Amino acid sequence: MNDFGGRLKPVLWRQLGTQLKIYIDWKANRVYVLCGIMFENIGDIVLLFWRTLLALPLVWRQRQKVFDQFFEIGNASLLMVCTLSFFIGGVIALNFGPALVERSLANAVGGVVGLAIAKELAPVMMAILIAGRIGSAMAAEIGSMQVYQEIDALRTMNINPIQYLVLPRIVAIGVALPLLVVFSILVGWFGGAMVADLNNQMEIPFKAFFSDLKDLVELKDVVNGVFKSFCFAIIIGVVSCHQGLATIGGPRGIGRSVTKAVVNSIVLIVIFDYLLTRFLMK
Repeated sequence: MNDFGGRLKPVLWRQLGTQLKIYIDWKANRVYVLCGIMFENIGDIVLLFWRTLLALPLVWRQRQKVFDQFFEIGNASLLMVCTLSFFIGGVIALNFGPALVERSLANAVGGVVGLAIAKELAPVMMAILIAGRIGSAMAAEIGSMQVYQEIDALRTMNINPIQYLVLPRIVAIGVALPLLVVFSILVGWFGGAMVADLNNQMEIPFKAFFSDLKDLVELKDVVNGVFKSFCFAIIIGVVSCHQGLATIGGPRGIGRSVTKAVVNSIVLIVIFDYLLTRFLMK
């Protein structure tokens, strides 16, 4: 019996090793496939961006669609931008203000709030908001057209979908998001000033708050934030339109495309935020 058990153990170890090798090969193959899909999507996004750039001289022909998309983005987002920016400024002042006042740095509260909003929070938070609100709508609209063969009908009529659908949306969001970010910065500063004035741990008057902000925040800081928002807008537009054009299947495929558009946009916004910040610091 002991001899049988001794002969059985090597067999079990060989079977376990074989199963483990199969599992590792399957995982490696899956990672290889996923990496291939990822790089393929990146290539398609870059190609769509390049084709949109080539079509840019034709934007005047699509000016009515650009205006329609621009006003839709503004009307859909202005109230949310105002609310979100006001409370972001208030939260920043509420978190950092009392600590700075305790250390006799009350004159730095306005500058800290101003820099945080202008350079980082306003462009990133507004880009994430627009990715969820507008990017999802772009992906859903173009995805529906792709599923129900409306884009094929455009090609049959010799109408380029990139010029007709993608170009107006990217131009509109590229103009609208920087303007929303400028508005967001101003509202955020106002929210921070109001909290700094009304909070009994700070009690910094409006005039002193904005005077300190003016001493520390420069025009280039605001310009950097607006430039970031323009880059984020292009990312949102290209990614959302690409996911819409790549939609397959029925309503479930549209839902998957919308989810991918929002998630991919947010991930790229965070990655490019670091890269742009590093570039603008030089």
